[in-house]
Amino acid sequence: MVTDMAFEPGQHPAERPRAARSQAAQYPAARRLDLVEDLFGHQVADPYRWLEDGDSAETRDWLSAEEALWNAYRDDLPEWEEFAARVRELLGVGSVGTPAWRGTRCFYTRRDPGQEHAVLYVADMVTNMSDLSGKGGTGERVLVDPNAIDPSGRTTLDAWKPDSEGRLLAYQVSSGGTEESLLRVIDVTTTAVVDGPIDRCRHTGVAWLPGGKAFYYTRRLPPERVPEGESQYHRRVYLHTVGTDPEADTLIFGEGRDKTSYYGVHVSRDGRWLTLTANIGTAPRDDLWIADLTASGPAEPALVPVTVGLDAQTSAWPGRDGRLYVYSDLGAPRGRIAVADPAAPGPEGWRDLIPSDPEAVLRDYAVLDDLDRPVMLVSWTRHAIGEITVHDLASGDKLSQVELPGIGTVGGLAERPEGGHEAWFGYTDYTTPPLILRYDASDRTVSTWAAPPGTAGDPPAVTARQVTYCSADGTPVRMVIVEPEEADAGTGATIRSEARSCILYGYGGFNISMTPAYSPSILAWAEAGGRYAIAALRGGSEEGEEWHRAGMLDRKQRVFDDFHAAAEYLIAEGLTTPERLTAWGGSNGGLLVGAAVTQRPELFAAAVCSAPLLDMVRYERFGLGELWNTEFGSASVARELEWLLGYSPYHRVTPGTAYPSVLFTVFGNDTRVDPLHAYKTCAALQHATASGRPVLLRAEAQVGHAARAVSRTAELAGDTLAFAARETGLRR
Repeated sequence: MVTDMAFEPGQHPAERPRAARSQAAQYPAARRLDLVEDLFGHQVADPYRWLEDGDSAETRDWLSAEEALWNAYRDDLPEWEEFAARVRELLGVGSVGTPAWRGTRCFYTRRDPGQEHAVLYVADMVTNMSDLSGKGGTGERVLVDPNAIDPSGRTTLDAWKPDSEGRLLAYQVSSGGTEESLLRVIDVTTTAVVDGPIDRCRHTGVAWLPGGKAFYYTRRLPPERVPEGESQYHRRVYLHTVGTDPEADTLIFGEGRDKTSYYGVHVSRDGRWLTLTANIGTAPRDDLWIADLTASGPAEPALVPVTVGLDAQTSAWPGRDGRLYVYSDLGAPRGRIAVADPAAPGPEGWRDLIPSDPEAVLRDYAVLDDLDRPVMLVSWTRHAIGEITVHDLASGDKLSQVELPGIGTVGGLAERPEGGHEAWFGYTDYTTPPLILRYDASDRTVSTWAAPPGTAGDPPAVTARQVTYCSADGTPVRMVIVEPEEADAGTGATIRSEARSCILYGYGGFNISMTPAYSPSILAWAEAGGRYAIAALRGGSEEGEEWHRAGMLDRKQRVFDDFHAAAEYLIAEGLTTPERLTAWGGSNGGLLVGAAVTQRPELFAAAVCSAPLLDMVRYERFGLGELWNTEFGSASVARELEWLLGYSPYHRVTPGTAYPSVLFTVFGNDTRVDPLHAYKTCAALQHATASGRPVLLRAEAQVGHAARAVSRTAELAGDTLAFAARETGLRR
């Protein structure tokens, strides 16, 4: 067990004697192995490899002792209950989802106040959500309710797709955070299950053929047919006939391809065209084929290459007007839309309809053609801020811009599959819970189609502003700062007071963009008096694919440099100090935090490192690691190992260094990033740190990497925000 801790949980960090900070805390015993491997001439130590075996008695004992340490710290942290309660209250607004239309039937999700998860509904002849009398009123029926399936909140609705006529619905659920979805098909009228469950359907797309008798989907091979340790890979595309044994499904595509390949399938509403994409792991490129199913039949589609073997991301949609609409970043890193002949779909025949914008990234589009002058709606992000433009469908000429409620984020565009003059899309910003807006192209109006069903309970007044700072190599990087709104009593002008406790959040990878969104955690932190900064680091997609590639593979250090520069900016501007700054991130963002802690520990008082990747030498051996070597590189390649060793946080921990306070949060059923990364690095930091600040591990069972119940979300937020508050001196 733990005794004689040098840090005292009841003390504010600034009140701890400096002599005490220099003493090594007595942490749970963690045996250090004298294990050094020669990897391409590099002597790589791995003293805590035994923690990779989560089932061993030694690891279980260590985890029990770490749990006791965390509980002792948390017991003296009353702020966690206040933060958790406030986050739960702010989550009480509920949620609404973008509708999917099938004739007169409308499918949508909604989470009412008090519910742990959103429920999937269907309704007929809906104009606005208010037609349904709000919270479960008349006019709607429940199709899938995860709360009823599992009152514990551990079951999640992962995906759903109605057939072309809206008579059948394919949906996928998983339990305990594993993301191991089971696929079922129900009759929409009776909700009776007519097919399934079908297993091995994690991250599976469904493409229905007209009539609802069959669909294309992806499914992994059975474990006994793949090498040991590869059961998460080896996907194939199949044609499945509803009600038949899935083991007899017709293999369509995937045999002989890379084991980490993912596939996407789509069938045009009339059933004529199949489009199929394939990409290796998370590589920022994919291959695209199209097949005319009237010529070759659904079971043996004759796939014609569109973009195969090209360094580009491409998707295509056969329009109702006979043209093929192609989105691609081929020769356009911020994206463009071209039109082509489906019979000759290659790039040589493309004609630009919506060319690339030099500053905005093209995200989505929708065709509205039930008009005298058909139009295309195009969704963009300009420096991570959403906007929508309206274009002539024939020429691509810009006609107007859709007015949005504020400076925020636009969700996916949805139109009626059979055509129409309406489109629906989500909208949110830092103070606005997600809305569903409706655009009517016939009169160019925007209205609220659905709002969250609850209220936030006196939401805090905050301001958000975007600033630009320079990274180490001079590259301009944007950052949003959210802070409490304070006004001068005399003039009403906004006041920006002295340095505050501040959380600096970042991700910087996998082409993911940090865009404005309603966040109860951010609002609760700002309400308590803190600042919250979100940096748009390289590696993301805020400025398009070039921005992404500027922070991957041998350029990954640029992401960390961007983050360090963000911290330096906040300090230099007097917005915070090193004693009041917390580094925060999860998953790939956990790697970012690990790099910040081990490269620039003097910049931060605290760090929250959630579900992190930290051992970059062995990351490919666990979870879904092999999917990511296109982003990071592989330790099995000499040159790429050098990149990884250059920043791998676990390997950069140095004894005698004054590290910040660190809280690792991990999830027992995380099938993407194995908790072993946090275990090993936590043990290493506890052994090495000379600051006297706590290094703690919060391990949570029966949850995974992504979706979780509202109550668990609030509890995790309460713990992590209270930790950051305590370690940076923010007093509620």
